[in-house]
Amino acid sequence: MKMRFLSIFFLVLGGVALFGQVAKPSKGTYALTNASIQTVTKGLVQGTLVIQDGKITALGANAAVPTGAQVIDCKGLTLYPGLIDGGTQLGLVEVESVDVTNDDDELGDLTPQVEALTAVNPNATAIPVTRVNGVTTALVAPTGGRFPGTASLINLVGYTPDQMFAGFKGMIMNFPSMGRSGGFFGPQRTEEELKKEQEKALSKLNEIWEGAKFYAKVDSAAQKDASVKVPYNPEMAALAPVVRGQMLLMIEVNRAEDIEGAIKWVESKKITKVVFTGVAEGWRVADKLAKAKIPVITGPVIALPTRSSDRYDKAYANAGLMHKAGVKVALRTFEVENVRNLPFNAGFAAAYGLGKEQALKAITIIPAEIFGVDKNLGSLEVGKSATLFATTGDALETKSQIKYLFIDGWQVPLDSRHIQLYHEFLKRSPGLDK
Repeated sequence: MKMRFLSIFFLVLGGVALFGQVAKPSKGTYALTNASIQTVTKGLVQGTLVIQDGKITALGANAAVPTGAQVIDCKGLTLYPGLIDGGTQLGLVEVESVDVTNDDDELGDLTPQVEALTAVNPNATAIPVTRVNGVTTALVAPTGGRFPGTASLINLVGYTPDQMFAGFKGMIMNFPSMGRSGGFFGPQRTEEELKKEQEKALSKLNEIWEGAKFYAKVDSAAQKDASVKVPYNPEMAALAPVVRGQMLLMIEVNRAEDIEGAIKWVESKKITKVVFTGVAEGWRVADKLAKAKIPVITGPVIALPTRSSDRYDKAYANAGLMHKAGVKVALRTFEVENVRNLPFNAGFAAAYGLGKEQALKAITIIPAEIFGVDKNLGSLEVGKSATLFATTGDALETKSQIKYLFIDGWQVPLDSRHIQLYHEFLKRSPGLDK
């Protein structure tokens, strides 16, 4: 009851009185003419992009405008594919400081059966704020515990989580971290304590993994022989597709020593469908990541160095250093409210070694490839989803302004709580005497 009351309270606080002013998305046939089209995969193309039935049906100088299409003149504008954030709590957390509005963490160390998609709030205030900055798709992931649950890729438009689902689910795993610090007020652990803790954590992780493998064998046998009974175990049932190699395992790991340990663990278990996330100190072991051929989703880029002895720009340069070593790199913000800053995180990475072209790929086609949705998202090509935006300049520049936005063929109005408040206070009516 308390949760329900607070949800209604924050909905009202978010501006119910303004909802009547909000235009709804519309779908139809569109021709975006006279545009510079940044395809990502096939370079920059000049001409027209046609949207029909939610798909890109033509693009280029020779693209014909269909009869009855709504023509949008994009002279002076550049079209980009919708940006993809590789890791957020968007829609799972409304107000971080108010616990009852947070639904990203379940009790317990082993909760792989929990699905982030079921907890996504399509009406979260941060969603329209995010998409009007060109971020059209985001991975929403649970936190906490060894296996906190399943992450889901969502498009940032829709009335229900199922409508928003963008075709990918992956299992989150937090690799045991051997950090020395006990916190600001906690004791610093000794080398011996660290070693014992590492052995205990890895032993428990291996126990869980072997249990999931055994469950998968029993389940496979049951599918062939009706006499074989599978015990009720939702945790192991959720992990079965992972140990079979049917679901991507997303291992959150950041410290250099932990990354090395995670590489060895993955190799020992012969896991091939895997990606490392976070990877804040990936630059320290970039050659080992490249040799292991494990892709990474790193970020936030706009962050402090992990160690006080590091240069101020190591977080900015991390993605570029890993890419230079041969690692496949995508980016994330790992944010709730500020997922909208994804293009600017990419801009920092571009300036500090990743390069503009690769930075753009790191928030478009590369995460789409990692998530297995590159046939539909991540670039502007005929046959792909019409998920794109038109901007006045470089998408990674803060001064660029987005003029048109499409998600799955829906033209989404450029409106958000931020924009509403801007217009509300730009010209105060009635004015104030004091």
